[in-house]
Amino acid sequence: MCGIVGLFLKDRRLEPVLGAHLATMLATMCDRGPDSAGFAVYGDAASGAIKLTLRAPDGDTDFAALAARLGKTAGVSIAARRHDSHAILTLPADAEGRVRAALAETAPEITVVGSGRRMEIYKEVGRPDAVAARFGLASMTGSHGIGHTRMATESAVTTDGAHPYTTGRDQCLVHNGSLSNHNALRRELIREGLTFETENDTEVAAGYLSAKLRAGLSLGAALEHSLADLDGFYTFVVGTENGFGVLRDPIACKPAIMAETDAYVAFGSEYRVLVDLPGIDKARVWEPEPATVYFWDRP
Repeated sequence: MCGIVGLFLKDRRLEPVLGAHLATMLATMCDRGPDSAGFAVYGDAASGAIKLTLRAPDGDTDFAALAARLGKTAGVSIAARRHDSHAILTLPADAEGRVRAALAETAPEITVVGSGRRMEIYKEVGRPDAVAARFGLASMTGSHGIGHTRMATESAVTTDGAHPYTTGRDQCLVHNGSLSNHNALRRELIREGLTFETENDTEVAAGYLSAKLRAGLSLGAALEHSLADLDGFYTFVVGTENGFGVLRDPIACKPAIMAETDAYVAFGSEYRVLVDLPGIDKARVWEPEPATVYFWDRP
């Protein structure tokens, strides 16, 4: 009984309050997933740069010193911005491979949570409202974001088990449901060159979409293909650098509600997630249809 939230802004004037709205939506879903929570925010991009989101296993890591060491090894300048147990490293995009190799060599206890020009991912064990507060979600800005509250049913309560999952630059996915063919699909994707960090079925779904996007499909087309290739019951909300997608399986047994105005598109597992959004009383509100792809993007 996990909870999902998502907000995609059409009106750029709302970007300064993206995080505030997303934090309220995430807190509303506490009772659907009190074990752990996570969210992805798509903010500004720096020309020629990429962001690496890192997670430390404890609160004693000196991320500024780590960035300096990594920069010296890779021969580049790296900026570090700390958010509690996570940090965002901003570095030249063509140095990502060198920096990842240096990190694995000098600080193997540090986890790379995600990478992208615009995407930052944060997740931890704990109540969703507390997790959002730890990372300062309410003050974050951007064009779109997605979030997840987890109630563990088939695996341990760990940070690695929290959503969103990412398997490609600026790509992430949150999921409510369960996939029955994820082990077979994981083996197939590994043969195609993808790697996975966990045994979670949601990471497989993320990897599947990444593989389709790398093959040249749009997010909308990749979601269409998933209807034939993914078995189980699921509601997905997906983020890319400029896009936001929603898909429910053909049975659609997991709850979902959406709202759209001229200013935004919003998603929630329940309507109460949406009630504090501006102009919700004038929004088009509907339940997403089964086996139907919903997709928005902006340049």
